[in-house]
Amino acid sequence: MKLLRYGEIGKEKPGILGQDGKIRDLSNHITDINGDNISEEGLNKISMIDVSSLPIIPENTRLGACVGNIGKFLCIGLNYSDHAAETGMPVPSEPILFSKATSAVVGPNDNVEIPRNSNETDWEVELGIIIGKKAKYINEEDAEEHIAGYCVVNDVSEREFQLKKEGQWTKGKSCDTFGPTGPYLVTKDEVSDVQNLKMYLDVNGKRMQDGSTKTMIFSAKYIVYYLSQFMSLNPGDIIATGTPPGVGGGMKPPVFLKAGDKMKLGIEGLGEQNQTCFQG
Repeated sequence: MKLLRYGEIGKEKPGILGQDGKIRDLSNHITDINGDNISEEGLNKISMIDVSSLPIIPENTRLGACVGNIGKFLCIGLNYSDHAAETGMPVPSEPILFSKATSAVVGPNDNVEIPRNSNETDWEVELGIIIGKKAKYINEEDAEEHIAGYCVVNDVSEREFQLKKEGQWTKGKSCDTFGPTGPYLVTKDEVSDVQNLKMYLDVNGKRMQDGSTKTMIFSAKYIVYYLSQFMSLNPGDIIATGTPPGVGGGMKPPVFLKAGDKMKLGIEGLGEQNQTCFQG
């Protein structure tokens, strides 16, 4: 299934993408696409609904982030061997963890704000893992049963804030609008091999990132297992799993986003995002 949320900011309703490519309204069956409804039991309940009987949502309706009330937005850095090479940094021996403020989360096609005093706003297409069952001290072989599905994330990043100012990465990752998420929560049964998905990102029509999840250093299952050793992962939490090469900061000379720039990005089978940048 491809689950989604649609409507005005702060008033999103649950929806599902039908086989006919039309968005259908789920609000008579569930209140939202969130941690309360994406357990195995909750997803099974949704799967029993006759989607063709649901009301059709008008085309061009705004899509919100595919998960509401996100508890934690966790991110893994330098998790692609080819991206680590482009940054000149060593391949990590264990996952590098940082957090992204949930206030950064926006819909997949919402505009992205270039923060005030920013000179180095950058892009990162990433595979997002959506937790569907609480995970704490789990084994790696059991990790998949704790995953509800996957989504596209644009881990927008301000490199000066992230790398050149004192402190941790969080302030360069958490600016408002720096977390476009969706368009869909694609349930794991629809993803035959999460470690072999093509992914891309274009800026102003030029291909910048052209990669695959097959070059991930730590797999999706390993990341869920690993993080569960340090904290509980709860339904509705999202984990962004790193980006392939082609980020602006890795180019020579570096290239960064400016007002008016347009980003288009996607992951095979998980959908596409489109954003326009504006000056904050």
